[in-house]
Amino acid sequence: MERHMLCFPADAPPLAVIVASKIAGLSLPTDPSLPSGSTPILHFSDGGKLRGLCVLLRYIGRVAKIPDFYNRDAFESTQIDEWLEYAPVFSSGSEFEGACGYVDRYLLQHTFLVGQSLSIADIAIWSALAGTGQRWQSLRNSKKYQNLVRWFNSIHDEFDAALNEVTAMYIGKKGLGTQAVSKVRDQQVSTSSSNSVNGAVSEKGVGGNRPVFEVHLPDAQVGKVRVRFAPEPSGYLHIGHSKAALLNKYFAEKYDGKLIVRFDDTNPDKESSEFVDNLLKDIETLGITYEAVTYTSDYFPNMIEMAEKLIHEGKAYVDDTTREKMQQERMDGIESKCRSNSVEENLSLWKEMVAGSERGLMCCLRGKLNMQDPNKSLRDPVYYRCNLTPHHKIGAKYKIYPTYDFACPFVDAVEGITHALRSSEYHDRNDQYYWIQTDMGFQKVHIYEFSRVNLVYTLLSKRKLLWFVQNGKVDGWDDPRFPTVQGIVRRGLKIEALIQFMLEQGASKNLNLMEWDKLWAINKKIIDPVCPRHTAVIDQQRVLLTLTDGPEDPFVRTIPKHKKYEGAGEKATTYTKRIWIDQDDARSIAANEEVTLMDWGNAIVKEIEKDQEGNVTQLTGVLHLEGSVKTTKLKLTWLPDTNELVTLSLVDFDYLITKKKLEEDENFVDVVNPCTKMETAALGDSNMRNLKRGDIIQLERKGYFRCDVPFIRPSKPLVLFAIPDGKQTTVMKFRT
Repeated sequence: MERHMLCFPADAPPLAVIVASKIAGLSLPTDPSLPSGSTPILHFSDGGKLRGLCVLLRYIGRVAKIPDFYNRDAFESTQIDEWLEYAPVFSSGSEFEGACGYVDRYLLQHTFLVGQSLSIADIAIWSALAGTGQRWQSLRNSKKYQNLVRWFNSIHDEFDAALNEVTAMYIGKKGLGTQAVSKVRDQQVSTSSSNSVNGAVSEKGVGGNRPVFEVHLPDAQVGKVRVRFAPEPSGYLHIGHSKAALLNKYFAEKYDGKLIVRFDDTNPDKESSEFVDNLLKDIETLGITYEAVTYTSDYFPNMIEMAEKLIHEGKAYVDDTTREKMQQERMDGIESKCRSNSVEENLSLWKEMVAGSERGLMCCLRGKLNMQDPNKSLRDPVYYRCNLTPHHKIGAKYKIYPTYDFACPFVDAVEGITHALRSSEYHDRNDQYYWIQTDMGFQKVHIYEFSRVNLVYTLLSKRKLLWFVQNGKVDGWDDPRFPTVQGIVRRGLKIEALIQFMLEQGASKNLNLMEWDKLWAINKKIIDPVCPRHTAVIDQQRVLLTLTDGPEDPFVRTIPKHKKYEGAGEKATTYTKRIWIDQDDARSIAANEEVTLMDWGNAIVKEIEKDQEGNVTQLTGVLHLEGSVKTTKLKLTWLPDTNELVTLSLVDFDYLITKKKLEEDENFVDVVNPCTKMETAALGDSNMRNLKRGDIIQLERKGYFRCDVPFIRPSKPLVLFAIPDGKQTTVMKFRT
């Protein structure tokens, strides 16, 4: 198979070529190392080269699997060439709007730029527009070039995953150029999730400065890299695992290599098919594609053969020392009494282990490495233990199971892994990994280290997370208080935000304790420009404001759900004489004060009635629609007094533990937060009846929310989970 490598200057990525290759299904690793001002070059594995933007686009057009992408009759092929040559005009500041107007007028009578189907010409112009970043976004959100916007959005809708991936990586708020350099130094891990909030189209919030992410694998060759993501199926994928998964994806794409998913299923006491199924679901959620799914248990027969080979060669022995004594001997560098057993003795005891006999259950298989080595991981590690628990995938066939120390180097070598990514917590075991592979007779697999993700007030141990599930402290592994991928997505995090957050960490080997606020701030930048706006009033002690000159007969107006983004749609707002406002707002109003009723106009509050506790019970006022909203101090959200309002349950969450960082010897149960969930009853506007599970909205002046339980019937509240906005939060905020 012919291999390619796209080379270009980091400050001028050829966006159209990258977009076209994605849509065409052409694997195109990138190398942004050319000097500034250089022409992009496409290198071929046989030494051939192609240079120049239009030349590369024509090549991709010819090899694409999309019908008629470039190869058409003489007239249409020439038209495509004409558009390819026209595209650079959009990068000229003085000619940009003129070019927009020209193409907009052309698209008044055309669905595509050439003929009746998508061509490389459409991709070239689309990319030229997208590459201008915020300048095009501002026009796109206006009604100035409706034909051009319609055409642009239709292409985005059809190829949203690929286009969001590229734009998130290469386009800053100001477009291509210096702001894109940090994203392009090495092609970053990409996202296949849509950049929109509820399925709408937007690239807003994608930009922003990010640290340079320049990472290379040692001795990596394009087309020959093979990596693996190897989770243990003992829990759901959490935010810590996602870094490993995305780094594997990054390197596989960077070197045009292969990624496999391997389940490290060597401990039947902890693992289950439920975890396998949900890990695959989470991997898909992260947008990770893979060559194959394998299981360490697939290789159990081969590993048993290898263990017996090592016994025969005197490189492994069976030990019946008690676990406590063995740990002490390893600590003190004392050789076991069994270390000098003959091969025959070891094989005899090994057979007892394989049979799971009473004698065998007392033994384990250990590697014969170096009991005096300062690196304690080399002091004869355990290779096999007995376990009579049936395996979730293969039942009770085996009574012995390999340890991670034995299985990992074996399966990595057998599966042809070239580079094994491991977190730096395994650093001391690297020498052990290489020693064992050498004893097994395998070639060296390169280890690449990266730092673990550590977040404040967060437990990432699956054993500890399981405790919360088993003790009913959470609703399950997808609980929005959990750091699992399913949990944080259910809380309202966009996968794109998670990917951007991980990219900022890169492959750093520094151990840092990170704040959640940074992640949620990235999320806010993605959802705020496009999420629909709605209105809610807290049910408890809500106050009725009667407008004496208000409409006797209620009337309805249709207004945008988002004033700056048409794609959010429209909502129907009812205007009545009697409206509800929040108690907190009512308390802040003074008699005869002029206030602004949002999406209506000004009003003057004439009378305020209160109860004995000082709570406002009723307000009376008059409309003053000619008043200026700039002169009022209070801008109030409100709801009409109708029977069409939707009952809501607004749910907010706190951290599961009350300590920012747990020490190694500290019992997490002692710092479990007793109150981590707070529900508030509210009323919402009637348009919220149409919300679906997973929809993200903003409640005006109350924050961002994700719909978890949609409207079913009036007696069942619509449940909305509060989404953090990235502002500094305080633990135990619900405690009383």
